[in-house]
Amino acid sequence: MPVEETKARMRRVAELVKTGDLRIVDEFVAPEFVRHDLSGGPDLKGPDGVKLIVAGLRAAFPDIEMVIEDVIAEGDKVVVRYTARGTHLGQFSGLAPTGKQVTWAGINIYRGENGKAVETWQLADRLGMMQQMGIIPPMGQAGG
Repeated sequence: MPVEETKARMRRVAELVKTGDLRIVDEFVAPEFVRHDLSGGPDLKGPDGVKLIVAGLRAAFPDIEMVIEDVIAEGDKVVVRYTARGTHLGQFSGLAPTGKQVTWAGINIYRGENGKAVETWQLADRLGMMQQMGIIPPMGQAGG
């Protein structure tokens, strides 16, 4: 698949997150897909796993928006750097809603076959999210 087409397909991820249109998952996720979450979240498998994560994010942050900052493609790998924003209005990772707006950055490295993602390694700024939600104090402000 040409690099520009690969980049355009990966930009659909932002649309998926914003709209919650889970049909988009089937466009770019292979049945054998595996997500390795390097941020401490659960690993997941297949399109249904991706759909669960998207639905969970949208329930926790109903106004979520994702901006794709960079897409770099070479060979069978695509790197996506993004910034996401949303208001914490639903349960997230076992945490009760705080009503706070949060912004976090992340990077996913996708490996593709036959035009679909078969594997990704994800790293998102969960520490920054928890600090913005007031769950963890900002650096240098711990009680003592």
